Amino acid sequence: MDYRQRIIEEAAHMFRTYGIRAVTMDMLANQMSISKRTIYEVFADKEELLAGVIDWMTVRQKETLARVLSESENVIEVVFRMLDLMESHINRMSPAFLLDMKRLHEKVMKMPEIRDNFPYMSSNIEILKRGIAEGVFRNDIDIDLTNKCMLEVVKMTHDQKVFPPDNYTNIDIVKNFYLNYLRGISTQKGLTLIEQYENSGILSQKHL
Repeated sequence: MDYRQRIIEEAAHMFRTYGIRAVTMDMLANQMSISKRTIYEVFADKEELLAGVIDWMTVRQKETLARVLSESENVIEVVFRMLDLMESHINRMSPAFLLDMKRLHEKVMKMPEIRDNFPYMSSNIEILKRGIAEGVFRNDIDIDLTNKCMLEVVKMTHDQKVFPPDNYTNIDIVKNFYLNYLRGISTQKGLTLIEQYENSGILSQKHL
């Protein structure tokens, strides 16, 4: 493993543990037992390092999504498994990291290399097409427009004025908005599956 990858993985661990703003380049260098100069030979500044961390996390999330898509029996199971994974990941992150990500969300999402490759930017269309093919989503929906609406739902969860962090958790917001939106585009078959997965606890018995 090269220095770039080692630095990214250690920075990701420290960001998630202590928060982004709390971690300095000195702390990262000390943790890795390398010089700060070595880090700066790879990354110009902390902002570039953060972009590298988010890009790495995005690649891992895409790999996870691909696995879940291939292993799930239907698209509603895909959605519930991804929500469960999201909740599990959030529970392992420090509140400081989640708060920092909310604060930095608008700035980070302006970076083309991050914005265009974020999992929820590209996966919804695949999920929508599969749902229509399975008879789970209505075949009269406009896929592109529906995708944009779903993205706005996700982005809305980062608005601290609408959802103060002291009152709402990200996962509760996403579950409430996302699942209710899915109900609106679902066929009766889809509505039945959503109810089954919500009430049966079947996913807790699957390997996530």
